[in-house]
Amino acid sequence: MPRTLDATVRALRGLPDTSVDLIHSRQFRHHLSLPGDSEMCVPLVRQRTVERMMAQYEPDAIHIPVEGTLGLAVRRYCLSRGLPFTTAFTTKFPDYAQARFHVPASVGYALLRRFHAAAERCLVATPSVGDELRARGFDNIALWPRGVDLELFRAVGKGWLDAPRPIWIYVGRVAVEKNITAFLDLKLPGTKVVVGHGPQLSVLRRKYPSVRFTGLLNGEALVRHLSSSDVLVFPSRTDTFGLVMLEALACGVPVAAYPVTGPRDVIGSSGAGVLDEDLGRAARSALRIAPTTCRAHAERYPWAASARRLRDNLAPIPRS
Repeated sequence: MPRTLDATVRALRGLPDTSVDLIHSRQFRHHLSLPGDSEMCVPLVRQRTVERMMAQYEPDAIHIPVEGTLGLAVRRYCLSRGLPFTTAFTTKFPDYAQARFHVPASVGYALLRRFHAAAERCLVATPSVGDELRARGFDNIALWPRGVDLELFRAVGKGWLDAPRPIWIYVGRVAVEKNITAFLDLKLPGTKVVVGHGPQLSVLRRKYPSVRFTGLLNGEALVRHLSSSDVLVFPSRTDTFGLVMLEALACGVPVAAYPVTGPRDVIGSSGAGVLDEDLGRAARSALRIAPTTCRAHAERYPWAASARRLRDNLAPIPRS
């Protein structure tokens, strides 16, 4: 989510007659780590502090991109003043809570439904996510497709990784809800690479000593690793989108994934990846996809178009 938000803000600021101000978690001194994952933190916010921060601006629209403690405080501020706002559903937290802590997903979705119901519109990345939420009682869904930085993510050659080929890569959080073991257990020739950090990292490093674990990578380092790989394997069944799929495609690297929400919307019938309940078969089949096919599909998702769609979906604040 941070990469998506950062890219969105940059793209919005690149649009004519558009300015963006942010209130974000790094502006707060104290944070609370979520149980079982010290890297996922929420800011400890005081309502009056948020109200003082909000009072500095005279916005034309207010968007709350994440639920959390800060999102709740801004939501409360808007409701108390009768200000319209929009929200975004970007992460299936109820599914993660069920995977990690065995909390029924229905409980989490009931809480999120209440949170998002107060918004003018709840924005989702794909039609599939919208359909899932409508089936759970959300009735204010609007579509906000994502994009990819086509200047940063591009083919830079296969020589950056010195390893037996084919090179299969996973990029993302190293956590149980990402279903990474479904990838690591596959019997595939060549080399497996895992890029990312998270609570499962040390466990998986010990269990899979032949796998290359790089830790978190960003920018050019991430581009080099993606571009040097032969297939991005995306084993998650719980993502709302999966931005890394577009980033890999922009680097000319095909995707192998399950036919679920996220991959089904990003890849679909484009020919830029293979979706199959047999993930190993999908990975082997994806090797035959041409890099030009991948890049051409990624070019359908420029960030500028995503930013314009977000701007168009915002709820204007009436001026007296």
